[in-house]
Amino acid sequence: MRHRIPLLLLFALPAAAASPQTPAAPAPPDTEIFLATLTPLTTPGQTLTVGRPANITNSPGYDNQPSFTPDGGAILFTSIRGGTQTDIYRYDVASGATARVTNTPESEYSPTVTPDGAHISVIRVEADGTQRLWRFTLAGTEPELVLKGVKPVGYHAWADDRTLALFVLGQPATLQIADARTGNADVVVRGINRSIQRIPGRGTISFVEREAGASNADAQLWIRELDAKTRRVTPLVAAVAGATEADCAWTPDGMLLMADKDVLYGWRRGETEWRRIADLAALGLHGVSRLAVSPKGDRIAFVAN
Repeated sequence: MRHRIPLLLLFALPAAAASPQTPAAPAPPDTEIFLATLTPLTTPGQTLTVGRPANITNSPGYDNQPSFTPDGGAILFTSIRGGTQTDIYRYDVASGATARVTNTPESEYSPTVTPDGAHISVIRVEADGTQRLWRFTLAGTEPELVLKGVKPVGYHAWADDRTLALFVLGQPATLQIADARTGNADVVVRGINRSIQRIPGRGTISFVEREAGASNADAQLWIRELDAKTRRVTPLVAAVAGATEADCAWTPDGMLLMADKDVLYGWRRGETEWRRIADLAALGLHGVSRLAVSPKGDRIAFVAN
């Protein structure tokens, strides 16, 4: 199969130069995944400290979209290794071993352990380029289409064992709530960015909305909270000033983390401003584009150039 650059990647990447005769799709970025300890301090304000990151992928090309397993013992991620498509891999934190999970002619992205603990849900780029939500067993077998009629799906998060929040590409991209049992989906918000996260302990979803009426160059990004049952949307905090993307992650005790311009920031409910958590450049990380926090809050994964 020829390598297809999926829409979810095109959304995140600048267009590549191409000849007039043959338009070229941009190559996936050369990224690595780094893992570091995350330690709360007992000082007032509950600041976090980030340990020295270690490169856990060490592979040329695209390594991205880390997601911790529910026990925190492993990280699922997307990678291109020796082929023309992406597959899902699993990194064992204790042993440092990496194992391939899926091995298909299609490309799989955004691995997430499903609420039943028995499957991995992924965004799959099918043979004709269609992007839909699929699931595999934890061993990467028995692929099954979850939402037949919803496409093109870019990213997803489980609100509960049957309810999904979806980033669906379009002009503009929309936040949709889907029922995995019926296959039905409803548009809730228009004009969102790619970061969709389940908020620990609340059963709600955070998402990033681009302020209506603003251009891409100067748009203000807002992190908002969605109650998937009532469809109620609540503003949380504006993204770090000047950010053009706002990929976020939540700690289990309710701190929202965001990286921008080689700095890691944190925010808690009731606070009016972001606080600086760590100088990522001093830790050797540049161009951090994604974050993931372990279920216990003791580790953090970064995607960096």
